[in-house]
Amino acid sequence: MTTTTTTAITHIANLVTNDPSLGDGTPLGLIRDAAVVIDGDRVVWTGESSKAPATDNAVDAGGRAVVPGFVDSHSHLVFAGDRTAEFNARMSGRPYSAGGIRTTVAATRAASDDELSANVARYLDEALRQGTTTFETKSGYGLTVEDEARALRIAARHTDEVTFLGAHIVSPDYADDPAGYVDLVTGPMLDACAPHARWIDVFCERGAFDEDQARTILTAGLARGLHPRVHANQLGHGPGVRLAVELDAASADHCTHLDDADLDALGQGSTVATLLPGAEFSTRAAWPDARRILGAGATVALSTDCNPGSSFTSSMPFCIALAVRDMGMTPDEAVWSATAGGAAALRRTDIGRITPGARADLVLLDAPSHVHLAYRPGVPLVRAVWRAGERTV
Repeated sequence: MTTTTTTAITHIANLVTNDPSLGDGTPLGLIRDAAVVIDGDRVVWTGESSKAPATDNAVDAGGRAVVPGFVDSHSHLVFAGDRTAEFNARMSGRPYSAGGIRTTVAATRAASDDELSANVARYLDEALRQGTTTFETKSGYGLTVEDEARALRIAARHTDEVTFLGAHIVSPDYADDPAGYVDLVTGPMLDACAPHARWIDVFCERGAFDEDQARTILTAGLARGLHPRVHANQLGHGPGVRLAVELDAASADHCTHLDDADLDALGQGSTVATLLPGAEFSTRAAWPDARRILGAGATVALSTDCNPGSSFTSSMPFCIALAVRDMGMTPDEAVWSATAGGAAALRRTDIGRITPGARADLVLLDAPSHVHLAYRPGVPLVRAVWRAGERTV
């Protein structure tokens, strides 16, 4: 007979549950002077600290805040090399374009499986120390059948949230035949990659794939059981957001350049608008207007977009601070979007919240309130992390 050990985390100054039926009734479901009880890998009780049931173990939070583990629903971690020279040039005045991806493609193709896997593990450990307990990651730096499939196999060693992004850019090998590359992505490459992925993504953007190409790729993925995600409206206005909603994509990611029709589509559909402030920070691009998106009734997620070209950060707290400072979000909205919003972008109900039945992913902050994530930017506030009930940090 298998038994589990119960643990109570008590004397939490402010507990973010993301359940509006709890605590103060806000979307964050804040409970003050709270406790959480973990049994195995699940949360089994939340409430006031004075009412916590007896448990095998107890952890005194000492008047600190607890938030759900961050859910990073957009990253590109299977790569080799870096693009320091490109970043330096960009900070010296050269604009960002999608073309720099080719540099990473060359380095990634040349790397061994062990080197790529070690890179993924390194960045995941970095993210975990900053409170990220769930992450999605993509292929997209191989752009051959063999290299895309191995990227997904490597990613699947580290997470269940794996995305096939053979349609990152047109492979340099097909520079003069983009239609031929779409045929490759939707044929042999998809055949090799579908068994290793949950999602399919496409960079629907000037310099990458147009609306017809993107629809063809995503529809082919759907036929193979992969659900769509879309890189949409990052570098300029385009069809990506509306295509994402049309195909019931789980998320439209970036959403930097939106018109009223895009906002109406997001407000009426179930596609999450995933905002990636690290990309705007690292490219000096215009910031998404989160207030307009929220005002349209759309669900918003925050993610790092961790990649070597346009957003080389693994820090969700940093992205929360940017969202508050530069995208018009309140601290409450940003924390919700980095937790429950990310879960919605992955169509998950077991993460991004601290309520009975949820996976026990919790972050203890060395601060009395979640607001400090934006109030004290750049400060390492994560004191402890539980992932699936195990204290990992």
